[in-house]
Order: sequence, then C-alpha cells, then structure tokens
Amino acid sequence: MKYRLSRIAAIVGGTFSGTDCEVQSVVTDSRSLTCELSTGPMFVAMCGANHDSHDYVGQMLDRGVRAFLTERPVDLPAGCGCVVVANAIDALQCLAAYHRAQFRGTVVGITGSNGKTVIKEWIAEELPAGMKYYRSPKSYNSQLGVPLSVLMLEGDEQLAIFEAGISKPGEMERLERIIRPDVVVFTSIGDAHQEHFLNLEQKCIEKMVLAHGAATIIYHSYYEPLGRLVATHFASRRLYDAASFPSVPESVIGNEASRRNAQIVEAFCAAMGYPAPAFASAPEVAMRLEVKDGINDSVLINDAYNLDLNSLALALDYLHTVALARPKTLILSDIAQSGLSDDELYSRVAGMVARAGIDTFVGIGPKLKSYAALITCNKTFFPSTEECIERLGRDAVAGRAVLLKGAREYRFEKLAHALARKSHTTVLEVDLDAMIHNLNYFRSKLAHGTKLVAMVKAGSYGAGDFEVAQMLQHQGVDYLAVAFADEGVLLRERGISMPIVVLNADADSFEQMIANRLEPEIYSFRSLDDFAAAVSHAGETRYPIHLKLDTGMHRLGFMEEEIDRLCELLPVRPEVKVATIFSHLNCADMPEEDAYTRAQIARYDRMSGAIAASLPYPVIRHTANSAAIERFPEAQYDMCRLGLGLYGFGWQHNEALRPVSTLRTRIVAIKHLAAGETVGYGRAGRLTRPSITATIPVGYADGLDRHLGCGRWSVLVGGGAAPIVGRVCMDSCMIDITDIPGVGEGDEVRIFSPEPGNDLETMARVLDTIPYEIMTSVSSRVKRIYLKE
Repeated sequence: MKYRLSRIAAIVGGTFSGTDCEVQSVVTDSRSLTCELSTGPMFVAMCGANHDSHDYVGQMLDRGVRAFLTERPVDLPAGCGCVVVANAIDALQCLAAYHRAQFRGTVVGITGSNGKTVIKEWIAEELPAGMKYYRSPKSYNSQLGVPLSVLMLEGDEQLAIFEAGISKPGEMERLERIIRPDVVVFTSIGDAHQEHFLNLEQKCIEKMVLAHGAATIIYHSYYEPLGRLVATHFASRRLYDAASFPSVPESVIGNEASRRNAQIVEAFCAAMGYPAPAFASAPEVAMRLEVKDGINDSVLINDAYNLDLNSLALALDYLHTVALARPKTLILSDIAQSGLSDDELYSRVAGMVARAGIDTFVGIGPKLKSYAALITCNKTFFPSTEECIERLGRDAVAGRAVLLKGAREYRFEKLAHALARKSHTTVLEVDLDAMIHNLNYFRSKLAHGTKLVAMVKAGSYGAGDFEVAQMLQHQGVDYLAVAFADEGVLLRERGISMPIVVLNADADSFEQMIANRLEPEIYSFRSLDDFAAAVSHAGETRYPIHLKLDTGMHRLGFMEEEIDRLCELLPVRPEVKVATIFSHLNCADMPEEDAYTRAQIARYDRMSGAIAASLPYPVIRHTANSAAIERFPEAQYDMCRLGLGLYGFGWQHNEALRPVSTLRTRIVAIKHLAAGETVGYGRAGRLTRPSITATIPVGYADGLDRHLGCGRWSVLVGGGAAPIVGRVCMDSCMIDITDIPGVGEGDEVRIFSPEPGNDLETMARVLDTIPYEIMTSVSSRVKRIYLKE
C-alpha cells in the first residue's frame, strides 16, 4: 500500500497534523522489528485493558518511525506526522476495507473451526505456475490480523487469500466488510471457540456471514449443520460441495480429516478453473514455526513451511526476539513465484537481511548465488540443500540463533533434522501461542495497572525454561519467579534481563544470586540477616528483596506476631530494600474453604499494610494466584501471580483456557499376537482375543506413570484410542491397536494433548493427582519443541 497520512485521515475520519509522510506498512507491536524490516512504517498506538502503546511513541521515534496513528494527541518533533482517531482498530479496519475496494483481482475468504491455515497453504501449492498471488501470513485472521494482512496487498496480484476467524457473534460482519470475498471456502465446523455461541448452528450462521456477497462457495456437506445451512441459504450461488469430488485413497492420505481437506482443495480448483490436483500425499505443512535446541549449543528456528517476503519479515522479527544476545544466522533458499522481478526481489531480501542484523547468511539455490554481491554480511552459498548439509561449517551455527526459511521444493526438513540436537523419538510440544492466549485471558481479569509475576519454576512446570521465559519477557510480564537460584542463573546466562524472584532462596546461594541480579524471597529473620550480610560483603546497598508472609499455609513466611519487630528492623537495614510483600492463598481453588481464604486475605491486608506503612518508600503487594485472580478480585492488590493458569488449567475446568503441552512419540514396532498371549513384565497384559500391539518408546523414565498401565490410560493414534497393554516399562510401553485400521510403524502417537479425553485433567483424575505433578514429571531427556505462529 501507499498512502499519505492526510489521505489516511480522510479515509478513516481522523484528524491529521504534521508532515504528510508516505505510509507503506503498518506497525502495531513496538517490540517487533517490523519498522526496520519494512518501508514507510506507520506506528499504530492503542489503549488496551492492560496496556497503552502510546507509551512507546518515543521509542519508535528513536527507531526511525515518522508516521503515527494514535488514539490521543502526542508530541512529535518536526518531520513527523500523525492521524488521531477515536479507536485505532476501527480505523485500521476502515483503511483495510478501502484498500480492499481498490483491488481488482479475485479475493478468497476461508473460514471454519479448524483447518483454515492448512487449506490456505494447500491451495497455494496447487495454484498455476507463474500466477502472482497473496495469502495472509500465518493465522492473521482476527479483528486486528485481518486488516493488517489486507493492508499487505501490493495491488497487482491476481489472487488474494485471507483467513477469517471469530470467537463470538458479531465479529464476522466486521471482517466481511473488510475482505468482501468473491469466493468463500468453508473448512470444518466443530466445537473450537464454542463458549460464546448458543449452539453449533448459531456459530455456522455467524461464519456464513463471510459469504454475504460471494458468488462462489466451496463447502463439505460432511460437516453438519454447516452443509445443510449453506445449501439452504445460498441456493442461488455457485455451490461446490467437496463431498461430491472423489476421495483420495487412504493409501495416499491416511487421515480422514486430511482426505476431506483434499476434497475441499479439489473443489476449489474446479471452481476456479485450475487444473485438478494430482495428490501424491498430504502436504507436509508445519503450520507453525518450531523452536528447538540445535547442534553446537545453537537455537534452531524452523519456519520452512512457506516462503515469501511477508513471511520472511515475520520470521526475521521472531529471530530477533529469540536471539537476544546470540549472533544471528539466516539460512534461506531461492524464492519462487513472488510476482516480482529477480532484481527487485533479491534487492528487497538483501535490505531485510541488513536491517535485521543478520551477521551470517547462508543462501541455497542459483538465484541467491547470482545476487551474492547484495548481501553485505558474512555469507556462503550452496547450490542445493544436500550440499549445504554436507559442507556447512560449524561456525555458521555454533552458539547462534539460526533461522531456516526455505521454499518447499528445497526440502529444508532434511536440513532441520541435520541441525537439530539429537534426542529420542518422544518429544513434548509446547504451544507458545496457547500460553500467550492464557496470559491474556488472566490479564483481562485484572484491574488496569495491576502487575503480573509469572511462575517459571521447575522448568516452567515442565514446559521448558528459557523459551517460555523469553516469551514472557517479550509479552511484558513484570517479574518471573523460579524455585532455586540455579534456575535463575540459567535464565540470566541465556539473556533474560527482567527481574527474577527466587522463591527458595538459601544462604548457600546468596552470593550467586547477587552476582546474577536475582532477587530473594525472605521468609525469616535469619534469612534476612544472612542475605543482608551477603549484600554487605558484595559492597552493595538497597538490594531488592521479597518478603513472604505466613497467613495460614504454615510453610514459609513471617508470622503475624513477628510483624512489629520486622517493621522496626527493615527501615534501619540499608543493605536491602523491600520490593514486594506477598503471601499464598493455599485454598483459593476450593469453594468449600472460602471463609478461610477470606480470613487469609484480611490477615494479609493487616500484615502487609503495617509493613508498607513502616517503610519510607512504596512497595508492591501481592497475594492472588491463578485461582484467586478469577475468584477473589479483592485480592489483586498491586500485582498477581500466574502459575498453573498460564499453562492452561484453571481452578476448575475452563474452556476459555488452552492447555499448552502435547507429549508425542512414534510407533517403533508392531506385533500380531494370538488370544492367550501375554504382554510385558509379569505377564500383566493378558490378551483375550487375537490382537495387534504396537510398541512406543516412552516409559516411566520419561514421565509416563506406571499406574497408567494395564488399560488405565489410552493414547491417541490414527484417530482412535489405543489402551496401554500390560505394565509401563522404564523406556517403553505397548498399546493395543487392534481396532484402529491402517496404523503402521512410524505413525505418530499422542500420550497426552489438549484433545478431550486425552488431556492432562483426565489423566490427573485417573492417577488421583493434579496436572502440576504430571507436567513436572516429564523427564529432561524428552526434547521440548516450541510452536509459534
């Protein structure tokens, strides 16, 4: 896009002032590299429930931004311009709708409960060669994401594909006014985001608003009631029921949902007059970026499922976020079907590489090699992925943050495998987007200005340490809390700079804590004296500490009768400064103990209030945990602590939260056994019928509890539930796949996941325990893989 600020003001009904800058891109996140990676950026400042990005206008000025769209007047130096509007998201939607109206190509809108991004990427694979097209990046399908993606249109594309996602009634009407699709593709319909709809039919009708003005509609009548409603409401349109197209053989695409997706893609190609797809297999669409440990102490960011300039900019931005102090390496392949001349395309690529601070560039393919002179950092080139794997030097990856960004034909999955630190087949996938969703859910419960401390002890409840901490730092959480000093030291060594509280601080670790700027929980006069002595020995004063009060749990903390003495002592201890005063509501998740919890809150209020009044400076008070954030708003004070809720579990089952972890493995062996045979140690698995069993490499040494054996737990494989047969072994267990057709060696198995019935809450009930215990039991030998849009 290219608009002057004065034109934007006229389009959105805003007030323009200052220099009439030309705007070619939009930046909404002050933490991102978008302003460095794009041309003519306009920073959009918004007031949210728990943030105000107007506070970052000065920072954006320092980074070279000169155009702004704000919700209130801001002071800007000469050479800058601003458009002031009442609501920034409304203004962006209005601007995007205008930009869409100027577009003369065909617009495709995709909506549904699941599969939107998969089908979008699959359609992109099947487009005719040489067609210039645009597809919205990743899952930009929200009230903010849709206008941002529409504004990325350059205008000369033949085809543009956008996703549209909703979570409540009324949202699709706004998205339809922006996208105005000529063609609509409906994917599946299901229970995802159901909580704000009365029933499935209401959700279908809301999603169908996207097709208000569409001439062509593709749907699959398998998904009811969507199929019936589309056929009834849009009888006069060009309808393509994907169910009427041939089903891809199970031998080609084994998963039933993927075969239906293939039919939808085939129906789309028929509707558009494109050649019919020649399905050899389902596309390997890793829908989200993966972060994992790489060889030679590197961090590997695999975002190789698609490649265009927009997705490259987003990936470089994420590389910047993850890298922190690490040097950055980009491994990039030639870019196909950009619609640009090679000169313009690779000139843009070179500019992005320079502005992103890449210091080592690895190019794969003949086009990049021919434009090598444009790349100014350390660089090396290979004609093929295979040669890169054979010849890439250790220095290109050792200790670095490495981004893989390749077109599909370059098969970067081979390169990702070669560069990943080897571990056994079982992995724990951690969904960082789900974690951000949970964080924002709890933030929405807080009063404006209330701070937040995130619990990342025990390796973030088993989810991993640095990657979760890095995400929380990027999301603007105020404090992190760890259990022991060693956990905090590791985060410091990996580049985490935000305040870190150590909850189990002991005298033996005080010197190490001070050296790494870690802040201790002080829970007794002895711990106070010992830490003050350590601070004095280090030559410091006014070192921040966090006072723990015992309001009823009787684990750690100052008792109420000790408060008067503490109030006398703290003002005359120059070595320390109280940063926060806190306690723990140990029954906040138990309604039957609410009277006790309210008495705790009252006791905490008295104790912390007395301490705060005795100090000559302000302190932060906090006592609410995840359950109390939801159940006791009066306990919010200045800050709240988010623990289990961050990882997707509430004080009771909560559909609004998204569990973040999936434990996956693969089948390594299959056996056909006769009735009467036995399986496993002690012959505990006794077969009563001819059976097919599969061995999976996960056992109690990986965190799979032995009490889940002998049919007490079923894993998911091939779309069905397979019970564990016999006892769980140390490194493996056996499952019964007799009733699940088509399962083979190498097939994926989910031990636990967010899937209902396969989830941690259900497993915890089977084991008569809590999700905490299961999460923290996943062994360190199980590799963590982090997923991010």
